[in-house]
Amino acid sequence: MKKLIIFLFVGIFAVSMANAQAPNYLVFEFIKVESNQTYDFIEFKDFMEKIYVAAVNDKKIKGWDFWALQSGADPSEFQYITITYYDNPVTMMNGFQDEEMVKYAMIAYPHLTEKQVVEKFNEAIKSRDLAQRAYMQEIATTKDNFNLKKGSLASFDMMKAVEGRFQEYEKAEKEVFQKIHQSRIEKGLMGSWSLLRTALPFGSEAKYTHLTMNMFKDYLQFFNGQEYEDMESTAEQRAAMEKGIQAREQKYIYLATLENSVR
Repeated sequence: MKKLIIFLFVGIFAVSMANAQAPNYLVFEFIKVESNQTYDFIEFKDFMEKIYVAAVNDKKIKGWDFWALQSGADPSEFQYITITYYDNPVTMMNGFQDEEMVKYAMIAYPHLTEKQVVEKFNEAIKSRDLAQRAYMQEIATTKDNFNLKKGSLASFDMMKAVEGRFQEYEKAEKEVFQKIHQSRIEKGLMGSWSLLRTALPFGSEAKYTHLTMNMFKDYLQFFNGQEYEDMESTAEQRAAMEKGIQAREQKYIYLATLENSVR
């Protein structure tokens, strides 16, 4: 009996560890809304939040975020960023089929008919333009207990690895920069950090190959983190940082605040 209990404990522990290490798969959507349609779009965004709650409860997705852009892009390009979280690449690539979206809408709003739901979706399409979509896989993340809430701040840094130095760049992020961010988190200067890699094949003309997500609880923590310099770094560490920087090109930095989050 004792051996059986130990075996069960080890098995449960192994499963929990596997789940803890399972990567997230994220779909970023960059959304443009014309000024005369902002009200209609915000209304649709609130409508969608309950639909994503139903999808999370059904384990179709792991979560959904809605971010309002603060800086980093021309407002004529896009003003909002949504992130949908999946637990595997297949469901990420399949995304939401129309019939699934209608199903979750009718769960979230049982008083609506299928026809009313479809009409609402059709109207929503007119209120926004999907400027671009990115499929990403999380390949590194800090150890933290950061909880997203309305008003949280994020810096989305788009990186393009130099051709022929792809692995060198990822190694620098994981072995050098991740440790720096972990130190900042432990000092209360940052909430969370993760490194994402594009999940689709790409070539030399790709706009970006990686993305880092830098999370902060508010602007105060963000600006304190910007002013922080790791004075304890050695000459060897600084050289490794410089080598990592040379292995990639920082394409864009988007600063955004969280308006809605579903988990």
